[in-house]
This record gives sequence, C-alpha cells and structure tokens, in this order.
Amino acid sequence: MNAEPNPAAGAVRGAEPPILLITGVSGSGKTTIGSLLAGRLGWEYAEADTFHPAANIAKMSAGHPLTDEDRGPWLDNIGQWIDETTAKGRPGVVTSSALKRAYRDRLLKGRPQVRLIYLDAARETVARRLTARNGHFFPPELLDSQFGDLEPPADDEHPVRVKVDDHDSPLTVAEQLIHTEKLDAVEAAHDAEAAHSAPANKAEATHSTAAHDAQAKPADKEAGE
Repeated sequence: MNAEPNPAAGAVRGAEPPILLITGVSGSGKTTIGSLLAGRLGWEYAEADTFHPAANIAKMSAGHPLTDEDRGPWLDNIGQWIDETTAKGRPGVVTSSALKRAYRDRLLKGRPQVRLIYLDAARETVARRLTARNGHFFPPELLDSQFGDLEPPADDEHPVRVKVDDHDSPLTVAEQLIHTEKLDAVEAAHDAEAAHSAPANKAEATHSTAAHDAQAKPADKEAGE
C-alpha cells in the first residue's frame, strides 16, 4: 500500500473537526477501510449505500448503471450527513464512490473540513473482488460503467491517493492512513478543544462508533457506491 499524504495532514482546519471522504470504485475497499478507520479513531461513520433511494438500489440490482440525475439526491444526502456531523462537533468517516469530479465538487464545496481519500485499485483487483462476492447488490457486469465514469482526483483537489491491492490487509491500509494523515494528532487536538468547552453534562459527549462494524464486516461487503 502506497499512500501519497496530503500536505495539509495534521493541520487543524478552522474550528471544525475533520471528515474523511473515502472514495473509489466499487470493490476498492471503501466500506471495510472506512469502518476500520472510524472504529480505530472512535469517529462517526456512514456508508454510502445507506444514502441511496430505493429506486437507485433497485436499478443497480437490475444491472443498470446510475445516471447523474439518479446520483443527485444520493450526493445531497451524503452532504447533509457531513453537515450534521460537523454541527455536532464530531469528526467522521463517510464512503462514496464519487467517481466524477462534479460529484466530488458537490460534496467538497464549502466544506473545508472534508479530506478526500482516493482508493486507487487496479481493474484486475476490482474484477476479482466483484466476481468473488455473494449477496451484494452491485453486479460485476457494472465494472465497465464504473471505470468508464471514473475521473481520478486531480492534484488541485488535494487528494490522499492510496494504492490498494490484495497484498495489504484493510487493517494495514487503515493504520498507514492514520499515520500518514496524522489522524491521531487531529483527534487529540479536537478532544482537547472539546474538553475545554464541553458542558458539565458528559452524557452529551456519548457518541456511536463503528468499532463493532469494523470487526464484523468482511472485505467483500464493500459499498457499491
């Protein structure tokens, strides 16, 4: 696994805690790596599939690729989750294929706290993973449409590019991301600030994490979008 770190890693971006946006084609490992990151850091977590309208899931299940119009409400739902998580003062991790530049712009615009993580998986790796899946609604036949739509992040999007293959475990990838992006330091800074301004009622500081999901979710159950 090779991660090209973001030069801004470790910096506190204003008063807002970071949100990691884990992107890449289906089969790149978004859900597994994203949930591991959230579990290790104790951050909020959301999976891309949960934001799709039922019509989108039915369309993908039938083997039909989604259009830009189909993805509009889905992207807006993800953006709303980001805003709500930030409003709670919590760092978070959310997955999204975000295949096109326009999709990423829609999620990143006006949200400087969001860090773009791009899982760069070779077509052959993704094909093996999709073929091996059972019970996932994203058919391997849609592989062509995924790579056809893919617009890898450009340098001016300031992505963290992570080369993923079958040699590195998802846990290894997650741990190296935590290290290269200095996520422990960012979380520590956030906790220190929160402790200084937190109300006396500590019940308000109780948050859900993805620790259980990170251990229970196998690598081949990664989100379709």
